[in-house]
Amino acid sequence: MDNKPEAPREKNPVAETFERLWSQALLAVNTAEEEASRAVQRVAAVAGWSQDEVRRQAREFGERLAGHRKDLEHNVEERVRLALSKMKLPRREELSAFDARLSKLAERIQELEQRK
Repeated sequence: MDNKPEAPREKNPVAETFERLWSQALLAVNTAEEEASRAVQRVAAVAGWSQDEVRRQAREFGERLAGHRKDLEHNVEERVRLALSKMKLPRREELSAFDARLSKLAERIQELEQRK
């Protein structure tokens, strides 16, 4: 018989993995945004843009980046939803229905105990 202690299990490996991946994705996006900002400044210096033109170009570029970031967030949310649906986890409605059934059973048990 093997008496080796069992390795401690991770509390929630899916959540921890998702949090780590999400942090890495946000870091990558933020790094890209910073690099894009520096690129706009370099292009402005070479092109001889006025401050107004720099602001306009930066605003347009920022809007495009915000759109891409929103798309990235949407894609991640969809992938997480898909992964969770494959795990056969109960939905909120199913848990609520189960909770209601348990409450009714608890009431019924109390009634039966009181009859004794």
